[in-house]
Amino acid sequence: MPERLSVKGLREAVQDCRGCELYRDATQGVMGDGRRDAALMLLGERPGDVEDQRGEPFVGPAGKMLDDALADVGIDPSDVFRTNVVKHFRWSGTRGKRRIHQSPSRAHVAACGPWLDAELRLVRPSGVVILGGTAGKAVYGASFKVGEARGKLREWPEAFLVERPPDWVLATTHPSAVLRADDRRSAYDDLVADLRIAARRARAG
Repeated sequence: MPERLSVKGLREAVQDCRGCELYRDATQGVMGDGRRDAALMLLGERPGDVEDQRGEPFVGPAGKMLDDALADVGIDPSDVFRTNVVKHFRWSGTRGKRRIHQSPSRAHVAACGPWLDAELRLVRPSGVVILGGTAGKAVYGASFKVGEARGKLREWPEAFLVERPPDWVLATTHPSAVLRADDRRSAYDDLVADLRIAARRARAG
């Protein structure tokens, strides 16, 4: 961990992370990206195939859908900070040329905890939007269920110790789940409805 926190410094430092074995099969570590003073942080699961190759979070199809949803609720996508609870891509096998995504384990999430803490200290967001069940479990524990928690404002849990916890948290589905949904239009509308709650809370300060 660099002594002086900066987006660039964290991006460079994570390349030397050996906290778990995921670095062996990943192209690179992928730290968060966005405004250093963003009021809103978006917290996903882990980088995907495209993110692993480009070294940036949320730049694949799910990221494009997230940008569209943010714009639909009046949030400029360039005004947020995006990151993941796990910083290296986990995959298992291939389908054609594309690597098959695999969810990280609790051990991987725990190993990456100091990186998320550093990002929260750096950005100091007022609010965090949790995208999907893996990120939710990382923050709130194994009992978290995104279907039950989504769309509800809550506090950052005391059990997840960070130096600068956000003022509020809202959970919703991960945009990749929207892409996989049978009724994509309805799933997208639900994502937008959740983000609209976050947008109103963020504007309220």
